[in-house]
Amino acid sequence: MASLSEKMMSQMDFSAFKKAKDLQARLLFTLVALIVFRLGTYIPLPGINPNVLNDFFSSNSGGLIGMFNAFTGGALSRMSIFALNIMPYISASIIIQLGASVLPSLIALKKEGEAGFRKITQYTRYLTVLITLVQAFMMARGLEAGGAVVMSSHAMFELSTVVSLLGGTMFVVWLGEQITERGVGNGASLLIMVGIVAGIPSATVRMFEENRTGALSTPVLLFVMAMIFAVVYIVVKVERAQRRIVVYYPKRQMGNRMMQGDRSYLPLKINPTGVMPPIFASALLAMPVAIVQFSSQTSDSDMMNRLAVLLSPGQWLYIGVFAFLIIFFTFFYTGIQFNPKETADNLKKQGGFVAGIRPGHNTAEYLDFVMTRLVVLGAIYLTALCILPEFFIAYFSVPFFLGGTTLLIVVSVIMETMTRIQSFMIAQQYEGLIKKAKLKGRL
Repeated sequence: MASLSEKMMSQMDFSAFKKAKDLQARLLFTLVALIVFRLGTYIPLPGINPNVLNDFFSSNSGGLIGMFNAFTGGALSRMSIFALNIMPYISASIIIQLGASVLPSLIALKKEGEAGFRKITQYTRYLTVLITLVQAFMMARGLEAGGAVVMSSHAMFELSTVVSLLGGTMFVVWLGEQITERGVGNGASLLIMVGIVAGIPSATVRMFEENRTGALSTPVLLFVMAMIFAVVYIVVKVERAQRRIVVYYPKRQMGNRMMQGDRSYLPLKINPTGVMPPIFASALLAMPVAIVQFSSQTSDSDMMNRLAVLLSPGQWLYIGVFAFLIIFFTFFYTGIQFNPKETADNLKKQGGFVAGIRPGHNTAEYLDFVMTRLVVLGAIYLTALCILPEFFIAYFSVPFFLGGTTLLIVVSVIMETMTRIQSFMIAQQYEGLIKKAKLKGRL
């Protein structure tokens, strides 16, 4: 069943887009910001030997290094000032959101409304700076351990690397916030998506080149292509799927008028969290494990070598940790977004009720019952979608850019952005109708 917005879009005159000056300005701002971000991924850190760096990433393009490199749009393989991308900010957001569910001070801030939200956002930025400093210093030491990767290893190199990565990361965070506020869509998700999309053409060419040279057989290539189309189809179907709970509104007296009974739907998505659980899980895994794998390549430590092997795609430790994090963040993020008690209280205040369920506490329990089962399905869907393609990446040398996690992020972010554009178009249509009604009233 099509939603109300989809029905309106099917009847909408798209010539109104020419009149939607605000939407055009937002789209232009988003495009310019994304171009600036892509240009920044090509500004290298000082003191890096690009030839040695290219050789390292050519032989270590898989695993979590490949995952993190995909999320940064190749900035890590070029060791640019945007090498950390927006991942420290996402890690900080995870920590703050976890703290907001257990720490009394943060819980009190959440209840203060807009003022509390601004304070929490500021705390997230401070924590982002701290995490970036730690990760930047670890990356600088890891690069120095690589020997020939760094032209001259000294304290000034570490300082310049930390300052450059900190400045680049905070600029990316600021750019993402500006896209969210002045552009179209979620800024952080769009920056990650653009980085992934930028690597898809070269990954596709490399896959066909491997087929030409015989490294990838034709049946495997056809199977991978079929899997990619299947993943895209499944993502579109599941992200649009809803469990609609019928809510009835009885006849009620409003002033001197008797309002007729009505019914509406409370839509609950099968996957209410979208792409956030895989992004959160990847953010927690990617950078630490990338440093471990880089250190294993540049040192003779047996422990580092064993740990790097266990945390490679296809290995059970990597699969287990990644799956656990996805499932955890699916339930955690749903708990933040959806409050059954608050929803039931709002329905009760509006006079609505679910058939066969008493308003108030019983309705909250019923909504919690339904949402819990939907979240279980969503967690299974996300885990299978992100884990199963990892076997093909590990055993058939398929580029990570064509994996389940990346395809899920790209398709979901595109759908979310299109929904935002639809909302602007619908608002423009309503605004035009209101102006026409006012003009007729004056005449």
